[in-house]
Amino acid sequence: MNELKKQLKAMGLTHKDKVLIHSSLKAINRDANLVIESLIDYFNEGMVLLPTHSWSTMTQENNVFDPKTEPSCVGLLTNLFRVRQGVKRSLHPTHSIAGFGKDVDKFLDLDLNDINTPCHPNGTWGNLGNIGAKILLIGTDMKRNTFVHAIEEMANIEDRFTKEMIEFELVTDEGIIRRSYYKHEHPVYQGLSNNYKIAEQSLIDLGIITQHKFGNANVLMMDAMALQKQILTWLKVNPKLFDTHLPMDEELAKIKYQD
Repeated sequence: MNELKKQLKAMGLTHKDKVLIHSSLKAINRDANLVIESLIDYFNEGMVLLPTHSWSTMTQENNVFDPKTEPSCVGLLTNLFRVRQGVKRSLHPTHSIAGFGKDVDKFLDLDLNDINTPCHPNGTWGNLGNIGAKILLIGTDMKRNTFVHAIEEMANIEDRFTKEMIEFELVTDEGIIRRSYYKHEHPVYQGLSNNYKIAEQSLIDLGIITQHKFGNANVLMMDAMALQKQILTWLKVNPKLFDTHLPMDEELAKIKYQD
């Protein structure tokens, strides 16, 4: 067992786990192919999921999304992973996920549901908790945790989308699917997800996030459903929680969800 697999085992992860990974290859400081092979081999009875976002390139003018060729805008590792033999990619023009493993086709097909937002509750992002996924932020932090967008969509938080939709052409083996989607937009913050950082320490203090190592990188690991329940609990009290970069209210930060 190589070093990376030993570190995954030390996190308490098993071969049957489903993991969604945001990562910084620079922080891991290991060969990219070694990283991918270690993940696929370790979770050989589960599922490996990586974001393959293309929100930065998919626009009104560039509206043809081919999952086989459209680059991911979230790092080298995701681009190497998405073209690897056996890896599938969901059909979402701005927030696709690439995956490998047991039942991955069934999961990724959720993005074929009747959805029209970046992280719809009925799509892949909205179902990470329902499939029992673990989220690993490897060499990165809550600013890059796309699942929080999905949780905000579940809570119907206002001021998260563009006013107008874009009609995209989705390329499939059977032909073109035409479908319209909103993109992310906030009236004040261009990168709203940067505000998700304010919840990080509280999530650690409450035991929702645990801290580990993978390669040279620090890892924040969390159960997707636990994160979903916790943030929904906070948003019920303060729907505008992430509309600011200021620290969380101390009393709110101490409230933990109840099953």
